[in-house]
Amino acid sequence: MDETPRIYIADDEANIREAIDTFLSAEGFTVQAFTTGDALLDRFMDDPCDLVILDAMMPGSNGFVICREIRNISTVPIIMLTARDTDLDYATGISVGADDYFTKPFSPMALVMRVRAMLRRIALDKTNDHD
Repeated sequence: MDETPRIYIADDEANIREAIDTFLSAEGFTVQAFTTGDALLDRFMDDPCDLVILDAMMPGSNGFVICREIRNISTVPIIMLTARDTDLDYATGISVGADDYFTKPFSPMALVMRVRAMLRRIALDKTNDHD
């Protein structure tokens, strides 16, 4: 990627938003955090980013709904980040279009590594498309 990858985060817990922002920003990513999925979706419609991290349970439209809405218009990588950890929750997240599903509590470094891997894969796919 030529530009600094931009990541949007939606989580209603300030400490989670701040922790993710801190770790991703320290790794060189540009991060914009939102308190609701609806706010993230509004911004995404006007200015898409390179990767989305969504909490499953938020005020307004939940992360599953927002994931489905984004997936209807984009193939951007989406990571669900949630305290909901049943097999049904995981299956729901993947079935609405999430590329990955992290449960809380989580390792911020593991999340950073997963973000890097997803963005690297997207960059490689774009390179291979031009060959």
